[in-house]
Order: sequence, then C-alpha cells, then structure tokens
Amino acid sequence: MELENIVANTVLLKAREGGGGKRKGKSKKWKEILKFPHISECEELRKSIDREYYSLCYRQPIGKLLFRQFCETRPEFQRCIKFLNSVVEYEVTPDEKLGANGKEIISTYLSPESSDYIPEISLDLINETKEKHELSPCKELFSHCVNEELSVALGVPVFVVLQTTSHKEHIELGFYLFSRLPVTKNTFRQYRVLGKGGFGEVCACQVRATGKMYACKRLEKKRIKKRKGEAMALNEKQILEKVNSRFVVNLAYAYETKDALCLVLTIMNGGDLKFHIYNMGNPGFEEDRALFYAAEILCGLEDLHREFIVYRDLKPENILLDDYGHIRISDLGLAVKIPEGETIRGRVGTVGYMAPEVLNNQRYALCPDYWGLGCLIYEMIAGQSPFRGRKEKVKREEVDKRVLEIEESYSDKFSEEAKCVCKLLLTKDPKERLGCRGEGASEVKRHPFFKSINFKRLEAGILEPPFVPDPRAVYCKDVLDIEQFSTVKGVNLDQTDDDFYSKFATGSVSIPWQNEMIETECFSELNTFGTIGELPQDLDRSYLPEPPKKGILHRFFRRQHHQNNSNSPSNSKTHSNHHVNSNHVTSNSTGSS
Repeated sequence: MELENIVANTVLLKAREGGGGKRKGKSKKWKEILKFPHISECEELRKSIDREYYSLCYRQPIGKLLFRQFCETRPEFQRCIKFLNSVVEYEVTPDEKLGANGKEIISTYLSPESSDYIPEISLDLINETKEKHELSPCKELFSHCVNEELSVALGVPVFVVLQTTSHKEHIELGFYLFSRLPVTKNTFRQYRVLGKGGFGEVCACQVRATGKMYACKRLEKKRIKKRKGEAMALNEKQILEKVNSRFVVNLAYAYETKDALCLVLTIMNGGDLKFHIYNMGNPGFEEDRALFYAAEILCGLEDLHREFIVYRDLKPENILLDDYGHIRISDLGLAVKIPEGETIRGRVGTVGYMAPEVLNNQRYALCPDYWGLGCLIYEMIAGQSPFRGRKEKVKREEVDKRVLEIEESYSDKFSEEAKCVCKLLLTKDPKERLGCRGEGASEVKRHPFFKSINFKRLEAGILEPPFVPDPRAVYCKDVLDIEQFSTVKGVNLDQTDDDFYSKFATGSVSIPWQNEMIETECFSELNTFGTIGELPQDLDRSYLPEPPKKGILHRFFRRQHHQNNSNSPSNSKTHSNHHVNSNHVTSNSTGSS
C-alpha cells in the first residue's frame, strides 16, 4: 500500500520537474501537434477578431507580444512602448521612490525639450500630471496619459501593422492562436489523484505538446445527471472561463470523455490553507503570513467582483498555494454572476462561514464575500474558525445561531489592527460591513491592517510570499486515503444530454492557452520566418497546404477492409478477370512488338 503511494508521488514529482530531459516534458512530436495551420484556414476566424487596441494588443498575450515586436522595428513607435514600460515599472515602485521615478518619467516623455517627448499627449494633461506629482505622487499618476491619450496614439500602429505587407500575415496568423483548439483525453498525460470534487476526482495532468502541468477536475456524467447538477457544472465552467486573475484558478481546457466532463485548471502544488493552518505545527499563522494571504484573497475577490460575481464559499480548504507560496481561490461551484444593479437570494455555502444575510435568506449582492474574508483572517490567526472550536462537535443549527447572535472573541494573538479589521468584516448588518459601504475592495485595502502591503506590487506578483512550499513534497493525502466514489446506478445517458455536453466541452480557453504557449517557449520556437524576403509556407498564400496525414489506425483498418473485400467471392472473380485482362494486354503488347 505504501509502495503504491511512493510510486505515484515519484512519477508526479518527475513530471513536475519536466521529466528530466531536454524537452521539459514535451512530446517528441510536439512541433507536429502544434503546427500552425495555413493562413488560408484562418480567414473566417480573422474576420471575427476584435481589432481594437486594448483587446488585440494588450489583453491577448500573444497579440501583445507580436505588437510590441512590430513596434520595436519602427523607430517612430519605440518611444510609446518605452513610455508604457516605464509606467508599468513606476506603478510597482516602492512608495518611497515614487517621487524620484515620477520626475524621471515626466522629464523623459512629457517635456518638449526631451528627444523622447510624446506629442500625442495633450499639454493640458501633461500640466495636470505635473501638478499632481508635485502635490503627492501616487501610483495612478500616469493612468490618464496611458488610458486616454496613449491608447489613441497606439491605435495608429495597430492600423499600420495590419496594413503593412511584411507584418500583416504575421499578425493574421496570430489570430489563429486566439481560437479554441479541439481537446480530448489524449491531449494529456494523467497522474495521481490529488483529491475529490463534488462530482468526481481531481488528478494531476500534463499537456503532451507543451509539458505544462495542470489539475484535471473530473465531473462524472452519471453523477451530474443523478444530482441534477447540469446547471451548477456549466455555471462553474462559464465563470472560470470568464475570469482571468492571478488570484483565482484559471480554466485552460474543457473537454469530455465517454464517462466524464473535465475541467483542466491551474495546478496548485502547495496544498490548501486548511492543511497549513492545522498540520504544520501549532494551529494558525503568524500575523504577517495571515496578512499576506488575506491581501491576495482580497485581490481575488476584487477580480471576481469586477465581473459582478459573488463567490459565496470562502473557507481555508478552497484557498490553494502554488509552487512559490502565492494563493489562488478555487472551487467556484457556488459562485454566481449577479446582473449589474440587482441582488439575489440563496442559502448556500459552508456551515460556519455563511454570512447572516445568507442564513436569513435575505437578498444580497457581493457582501457575503467580505464576511467570508473576515472568517478567514480570524481563522488564520486564531487557529480556529470564529464560531466553532477546533474539532468541536456541534449541530448545524447551533453554529448558525452563533453566527446570527454571538460576537466572536479575540485572544492576544490578534494585534489591534487585526482585531479591528475582523470586527468590521464580521459586522452582522451588511450595510455597516467593511467593503459593503459603496467602495468595495478599495475600502478594505485602505484599512490599517493592510498598511504594509503595496497592492500594485502584490498584483504584479513582485512581493515575496512569507512561506514557500517544499518542491519535493506532495501536499495532499496518500492515494489510498482519498475515498473513492461509489458507482452510480440507475442512470442512463442519452442523446438529450448531448446539448449540455456540447456547451461544456469547448476545448482550449484562449488567454490561458496563449500564456502556456509563451511560458513553455513553444511559441518562440514555432514563430519563425523563412530567409530574408521570404514567407514561411504557412504564411504563403500561393502554397497549397498538404492534406492531413492519416493515422496508423486509419491505415490499419483500410488494409483490413481491403483484405476483406479481396476475400469475397465477387471480388475474387473480379480480381481474376483483372489479371486475365492484364495478361492479355501484356501478351498483345509483346506480340505486337
């Protein structure tokens, strides 16, 4: 039994390290698998792509990369890119250096006497920026210059690049990379089970073509149908697909097998917060560590709330650590998108973490998530949840009553700032709760508890986590300790389920897939041109693409079919006549000669 777990962990760790070879986990045929299609095959997709600057050249990772590569070849656009890069660096600068760095940007790009002066930015906006810098330099000092003026200026090179013969085909082929690629179970290698979800197991997997590791969440079709969970499963998939955040697990692929629907998600090798709170020494964290995780969770909630999505299930086991010690929010099964300006009602969540308005079945919007954040901060510091002791056996009704009626108690482990932020987040009246008074996450970020956090640097992934997981450890239960699902009986799948499956199994998700191509260096190896003045074959419209090669199974079954036809009586007769006729022609030819 122990041997089976050791083998499973060893194989997984080997895969995480890239397999030990030069290909870093890539298949031998990875270039063939990811081969670009011919430009003629991308026409319809090309017409559907939004060519607006923000969408094409900023939001799309490969579009951004291609656009900047183009601008670097044009001196008249280089200063715009340099200015953009300087502003990005400025926004993640430590507070004490903002004044000096801001002054340098103004003198370099916003002063007419400078060789890198950007005339596209209006003088009124430049003067306004200088005044703000003198009063109090802030991280948003240059935001108007970038968002209002520079985006218009960069709209010119967007138009130019799409009309320039030498780069037009290059960008158009890039459109292909924004599409959904067909995905099957054969796209991945499967490794050990990591845990259980509501409808099936979660296991580690690796993309054969790129070598990138993911977690595959299997949703068993029969289990979904038996529990009438189609809407819940599709809702989670669509929300994951919509949200692109470094603080929320990303959906990279969605596909189906004969028995299951599969969500391929960001793999988090560091385990969940529940494991770290309770299984790594004394329960709870030092306040600095709890502060760091709370700040990243808050950023994740902000990204969800920006899309009007309320999460509703914040608890330690749903917060996962990656290889470097950063966290992501996972398991969006209870999340729901709220129409802008409206509220919803629904008594869903986990006992001990549901907000009073949820327990009372009142209408709400995003407020329950700030209650959940308060519960998490409290538990990370105290080493137990605010309304139930560690391993305390208590009925659900009693826990709900405590949430509604009892004030939580604080030990000396809490600083005054930590105690204050928890009290404000755990305010029972949602109208008075921190984060629910009109400003959302921005209000929470300004609380003194977070005064040491530079959120711009945090959001850029620059701040160092207080704890880094051991890369040689597997932070999950032993394979045999993960309880297996029972077989679902009495449920039959039929054609009426196919419509749901087609909405779910949509293949690769554009932005995560583009990031995968860049991170694994596949795109840089594939994105090559011919000799100077020549286009590669996939960009040459005069070159006719070769028909796809038939697989070995196709050739095998074709041979079998041919043999079966050859053995039939009618075919035997025809076969004989064919040889007779052939011999006859041959003999006549010989005789004539």
